[in-house]
Amino acid sequence: MGSIMSTNHKYAYYVEKKALELTDRPQKFLRAFAAVLHHSNYGLAMDVYTRLSAKCSRCAASCQLYQSTEKTQDIPCQRSELLFRIYRRYFTKSWILRVRLSNGFELTDEYLDEMADAFYRCTACRRCKYTCPIGVDHGLVTHLARWLLSEIDVIPKALLAATREQLEGVGNTSAIPVPALKDTCEFLEEEFRDIFHVSTVKFPMDVQGAEYVFFLAVSDYLLEPDTLMGNAAVMHVTGGSWTIGTGNYDGINYGLFYSDRMMERIVNNVVAEVRRLRGKKIPVGECGHATRSAWFVPTFCGPDAPEVVNCMEYAHAQLLAGNIPLRKEKIKGRVTYHDPCNITRTGRLTEEPREILEVICEEYVDMYPNRAQNYCCGGGGGTVSIDEIRSFR
Repeated sequence: MGSIMSTNHKYAYYVEKKALELTDRPQKFLRAFAAVLHHSNYGLAMDVYTRLSAKCSRCAASCQLYQSTEKTQDIPCQRSELLFRIYRRYFTKSWILRVRLSNGFELTDEYLDEMADAFYRCTACRRCKYTCPIGVDHGLVTHLARWLLSEIDVIPKALLAATREQLEGVGNTSAIPVPALKDTCEFLEEEFRDIFHVSTVKFPMDVQGAEYVFFLAVSDYLLEPDTLMGNAAVMHVTGGSWTIGTGNYDGINYGLFYSDRMMERIVNNVVAEVRRLRGKKIPVGECGHATRSAWFVPTFCGPDAPEVVNCMEYAHAQLLAGNIPLRKEKIKGRVTYHDPCNITRTGRLTEEPREILEVICEEYVDMYPNRAQNYCCGGGGGTVSIDEIRSFR
């Protein structure tokens, strides 16, 4: 495959056995493509992009993957062309007629394997969109290609297993049962008492009618307790009415990386939990993709769905209102902030975290480039969760 990601398996990442045994893949892929075009608005984007795409490669200058590998296959417009070529051949009248008159391109298993490698090299950070003269969103194309590949069972096993556990298993991507959740929160309450000598900070569970029903990356309950403690402390000092629901407490949504069908199911489950508890708003933790996927709540659940609030938005608003007491001593040393692609690529939530840091730090400096032009951390598009490509990252 000529890939710098290499394993002893067919792809650079592990897939389930059925993905390797599936037959008649090209036809099944095309049927899935036709269904997506019929039942969604991807057709408009594909029609515009395939008519205007110039393959000028200006996007290469802004793609950190290409800057690292200097491989033609990593130029965003070259990668997107893999999907555009299928669309032109099978879903535009002019190309269908052209193929009848001559021996043209035909979709094969080998071509699908090339796509399976190419579209999981991309982190879908969407930085390249800003240098495309016609505004092709190559990150969107990557997402669509992955969705279509998932319909023929080509999905990194790490993402598939986590999503299955969330939708059909324990109910979250880390398979953390409710007793473990409660034990963790009780332990963190003890940490507040032992470290900060504060006994009043609590982690409320299943409170009916609370304004905020809190969702964060569920792994934070085990791996990032400081983040969770910080959120609890802010809610405590500001008098926020909040709760954690034991029916659903995972803000992770891997559907954002490979399938709109899965993303919609996970978003609907989040909203169902908020409505079960009669909550009003969905506060999301620091996780970038959890926030971006939650922003699809009105898309999937309508205009009357609960409002989504990132924890930085809440903290910033409360800080401006004077509701967060601060120590006189500021954090010493030089501090910077890395903009998460999923949050700031579209220009949302760029100033709030900076204004918070400027208040609490002695010396805050911006890294360069920043805001919507930031570099991806390298873990975008779900790649951070696929251990077997860690060396590639």
